[in-house]
Amino acid sequence: MNKNMLYRSIPKVDILLEDETIRELIERYSRDTVMEAIHIEMERLRKFIGECEDEEAAKEQTELLTTHIERTVAAMHTPNMRTVINGTGTILHTNLGRAPIGTEHMRRLSEIATGYSNLEYNLEEGRRGERYSHFEKLLCKITGAEAAMAVNNNAAAVMLILSSLAKGGEVVVSRGELVEIGGKFRIPDVMEQSGAVLVEVGTTNKTHYDDYESAITEETKALLKVHTSNYRIVGFTESVDIDELIPIAKKHEIPVVEDLGSGVLIDLSKYGITYEPTVQNSIAKGADVVCFSGDKLLGGPQAGIIIGRKKYIDMMKKNQLTRALRIDKFTAAALEMVLQEYLSEENAVKNVPVLRMITRSLQDVTKDAKKLCELLQEKGLPARIELSACESQIGGGSLPLERIPSMAVAIHPENISVAELEERMRHLPVPIIPRVVNDTVLLDVRTIDERFYKVIVEQLKEMDVLE
Repeated sequence: MNKNMLYRSIPKVDILLEDETIRELIERYSRDTVMEAIHIEMERLRKFIGECEDEEAAKEQTELLTTHIERTVAAMHTPNMRTVINGTGTILHTNLGRAPIGTEHMRRLSEIATGYSNLEYNLEEGRRGERYSHFEKLLCKITGAEAAMAVNNNAAAVMLILSSLAKGGEVVVSRGELVEIGGKFRIPDVMEQSGAVLVEVGTTNKTHYDDYESAITEETKALLKVHTSNYRIVGFTESVDIDELIPIAKKHEIPVVEDLGSGVLIDLSKYGITYEPTVQNSIAKGADVVCFSGDKLLGGPQAGIIIGRKKYIDMMKKNQLTRALRIDKFTAAALEMVLQEYLSEENAVKNVPVLRMITRSLQDVTKDAKKLCELLQEKGLPARIELSACESQIGGGSLPLERIPSMAVAIHPENISVAELEERMRHLPVPIIPRVVNDTVLLDVRTIDERFYKVIVEQLKEMDVLE
């Protein structure tokens, strides 16, 4: 095998630049981009030849050089963030973007995003307005709060609240509520960044009324209640409910702040889901400030929503941190659209994708699973394809113990391993993210929109994924 001869067979750059395919790439993209791709692929080819002991394989790679350059240029101009098909059955999948926005909401959002909008312009008065005005009245009407605002996520909401109400002072919180949220962000660390001093009371599993009472000093600026939405302590436990903290707070003239995390606005227990405290319930019980996520059980865009007494919300709106933590026009518009659905619980359950997936009956999910299963079976793929009962989960740090009966399409490949199939599915033009259980690939239909059925079938058939 003459490697020197193989190296000499690699086309020179000036020869490549005369190739019709390369010239079309330069015209479509740019000379700089194509030159970068040429250098990348030529270096790869030289490395391959240097490590290869098969002369025919080396020649084949040399012949494919132009094709590889074309592919590299295309990859440079392909967005890294793409639509994926969620077959995991986890409704609020943190790694897959949590709550999806409804198609109709997205259509209306695109009309706003592609032009100018009255984001901070009061059309009635013809002067500067406030971006919170688009959804503040909606939040107040739905929750019963006096005022509302939003920042870019719930951790930011907690930081802004404590910075505004308790900077330099003490905040009392139960040890059993010092949670860690995603990405190793912890309530104590968020509190520290806000400038408030953490005062822990009680133990991991038990905190009593007297623990709060005895911890309050002249330096105490607030009582913080954190709903443990991403885990549960069971067994020998005790905690102090929000309505029990109100009398203590009033006695000492300090506010009670509640971080609800998941932000549910309707009682899910009527749909067979474990009861989760609603935002309205906290306001009704007397919480002075409540914060929660926009992209969890509320089913909207990523945001940290803050509601409560007007005097406290006004303090936050004037805080200099608000500018750094504020939401953008996309979030403001999407949040308004989603909240409008909550004016009618029936509309919310039907039009907010997260709620629709959570509340769908097993009968409906099974019907759709049969449809997808039959479409795949008709293609004669080299695999055993059948229905398989499974359980979906809500995810996203919400209702961690909740499991929802569901139905999946099970794929047992004949020619490749399950691990190989799972990897190939992740690398499809529209990646499919399945769940692998007991050496079987499962597509939980609860989290797959029907519009993707055809995409799944065509990709698995036409791209020889199972071959």
